[in-house]
Amino acid sequence: MGIIRDVSQTKEIYTKAGKNGWVIPCFCSENLTTTEAVLSAAEEFRTERGLYNLPVIMAITCLYPHRSQAVNYTRTKRWDTGLKLFTEDIKILCENGGPFENLDVMIHLDHIQHDLDAELLEGDLRDYASVMYDASSLPLEQNIEKTAAFAKERGSRIVVEGACDEIMDACGGNHSDLTTPEQALRYWKETGADLIVCNLGTEHRASGKDLQYHGDVSRQIKQKIGSRIVLHGTSSVSNEQIRNLYDDGICKVNIWTALERDSSPVLFADMARHAGEVADAATLANLTSEGILGEKTNHNAKPQMNLNRFTALYRQNIIFDKMKSIAKEYFQMWYI
Repeated sequence: MGIIRDVSQTKEIYTKAGKNGWVIPCFCSENLTTTEAVLSAAEEFRTERGLYNLPVIMAITCLYPHRSQAVNYTRTKRWDTGLKLFTEDIKILCENGGPFENLDVMIHLDHIQHDLDAELLEGDLRDYASVMYDASSLPLEQNIEKTAAFAKERGSRIVVEGACDEIMDACGGNHSDLTTPEQALRYWKETGADLIVCNLGTEHRASGKDLQYHGDVSRQIKQKIGSRIVLHGTSSVSNEQIRNLYDDGICKVNIWTALERDSSPVLFADMARHAGEVADAATLANLTSEGILGEKTNHNAKPQMNLNRFTALYRQNIIFDKMKSIAKEYFQMWYI
């Protein structure tokens, strides 16, 4: 079908996914390599399973302080330029005639800040299937008030995702309490949000030393609000738990850290093994004398730089292949 923009079509996709017990993966991206890797994984999985279409969500943050992905999408460091490039990349790849036209691609605006991203929130959102209206830095009362106002104003034209408690950075020492079923129920009823992000103890909401997914809490929340829970952060969740997330009431999971964290070491290892082809002799000699590279690096063979190993394409290919395999694993765990 290509890109899904209509709010009713988006909700219908969630309904169909629910009937199948599918969790819809939402992959964040801040560059074209990541975007293509995820879409390629989805298309390959769709073809292998003989599916007519397959839902996948591509997402980006804008001025979210923890990670401003639209800012990182372009060296201009302009969020609006980065967002346009991200959106146009997906249009070209997924609309009629594109290589991924048989996917149901929903573009999601993630962690859109109620204050920092006001210009975006007040602008044209027609290209986007859903938006996370993020007022979670505010006290709960104000969070509810602002999210409810946005949902009332824009909710008829876009799926609204809200966060019912304050988001803490897992890299810091802050601690945040788990969302209670009563909090989730109140937030859902009073805001009118379609999807609710809850604190379930994963790295996106817990302090670094307290990472643990609490499926029991999610199931209790599910009893109150149904299967409309969004999980941010899966890096601390075991594959066994991931496979059963829909049973816990989770309908959508946001993924980014795993893509970047697990692909970087693969590139590093390949460059180290082929150091003589990646770097010139002087660089290798300096790094060896500093003890960063071992003697074997220079003794194996005479260093000779190789065009196929010192281009951006070489580096991107390795990242692309690893990210694609990571993304495909999520499809294999959820779309069964």
